Amino acid sequence: MHILLLSPKGPLYRRRGGIFKKSLRYAPLTLTTLAAYEPKELGATVSIVDEGVSDIDLEARPDLVGITVITGCAPRAYELADHFRARGVKVVLGGPHVTLIPDEAQAHADAICVGYAETSWPRLLGDLGRGELKPRYDQEPDLSLAGLPFPRRELMDPKKYLTTNVFEATRACAHDCEFCVAPTAWGRRQYQKPVEDVVADIVQHGAKKLLLIDLNLVSDPAYARRLFQALVPLRVKWFGLSTTLILYDRELLALAAKSGCSGLLIGLESLCDLALTGTKKAFNDPEQYKELIRVLHGHGIALQGCFAFGLDGDTTDVFDRTAEFCIEVAVDLPRFAIVTPFPGTPLYKRLDAEGRILTRDWSLYDAQHVVFRPKRMTVEELAEGHERVWRAAYSASGIARRLWGSRTQVGLTFAANLGYRFYANHLKSFYNCDWIIGAAPAHPAEERRVA
Repeated sequence: MHILLLSPKGPLYRRRGGIFKKSLRYAPLTLTTLAAYEPKELGATVSIVDEGVSDIDLEARPDLVGITVITGCAPRAYELADHFRARGVKVVLGGPHVTLIPDEAQAHADAICVGYAETSWPRLLGDLGRGELKPRYDQEPDLSLAGLPFPRRELMDPKKYLTTNVFEATRACAHDCEFCVAPTAWGRRQYQKPVEDVVADIVQHGAKKLLLIDLNLVSDPAYARRLFQALVPLRVKWFGLSTTLILYDRELLALAAKSGCSGLLIGLESLCDLALTGTKKAFNDPEQYKELIRVLHGHGIALQGCFAFGLDGDTTDVFDRTAEFCIEVAVDLPRFAIVTPFPGTPLYKRLDAEGRILTRDWSLYDAQHVVFRPKRMTVEELAEGHERVWRAAYSASGIARRLWGSRTQVGLTFAANLGYRFYANHLKSFYNCDWIIGAAPAHPAEERRVA
């Protein structure tokens, strides 16, 4: 049996060559993890194609194609699924988008996996081998991440990525931010791998510089302490994700630095208290952002600070204020997005009820297109302001002022800033919102265009 696992081309790679160069890409973990769960008794061969870096052979005839689906890639995933099914190949769809709206995905697949697939994927493969494939496989309620095989990273070509040293210790997050996919798709219970399993994976892979892709490493501070303590003797350098709440646990932050933390991605989201409160992220305090950044830099930790525009509290002055803030307080690598109401989330349901959803073309749900009507500005103002803040933050003077103010992980952050500068100056070429400028319907709730 030959199993082909596919990751469809994402928003950044819709055009040949993409936006980012190789230096800003890391190997995805989803498909290498699934490959490790293939039951040995099947004797199957597994191959992986990440369309972000490689072309898919449309003439291939594997026994099974498995496709992981995020919302922005859903139309491409369905296109590939329909193509292979027309050739008589069995197709399975899974991933966040499938978990959010399974009925839509079901129409394009022989089977779907809903939720995490640690147990459902092996069960599906066993059924396939017996000729008893079922249309739907759900995550089992007693899911555990303990004792699982290590991802098969050797199936990814390391020459096509900055690194294959990508690991996870936990999944999900305790918070319920209105715009976040995680609590809707997987709930707020955090699934945790035993710390010794995480350490064993790092050691067997020989990683010394690594990424921890957990949504919120400090969601459970007690677990985070155990993990960071276990990383100390490994003498690794790592980059991960956190929330602003790490500022209020200075002991945990110091331990993170001691364990090798060299950078954190943190969702600052907005400088507006009203916007944060409305999205259930009121634990973020813009008055404390400057102190957070100062403390992080004091520990030698660079900050990738993420902001979202179009929240209900935002007015048109938010763009210039945010760009200047990032420069003044020396955010090492600022990142900007347009608020996106992913299907099934509380934000989507609220905006849909208010008649503010403009399109259901999922290919535009990539956090860089305006797909809803903002409350305190026009669609045009949101699209144009988003482009303007990118250009301002990544102007030559903006980069110089930020990096001079930070002086943290300079070599790494300088290279990343050059990559994002290219992105900022070519944004409209890749994320074009002209489809909606001047063309929004008078009653957007009446438009039901579904990919």
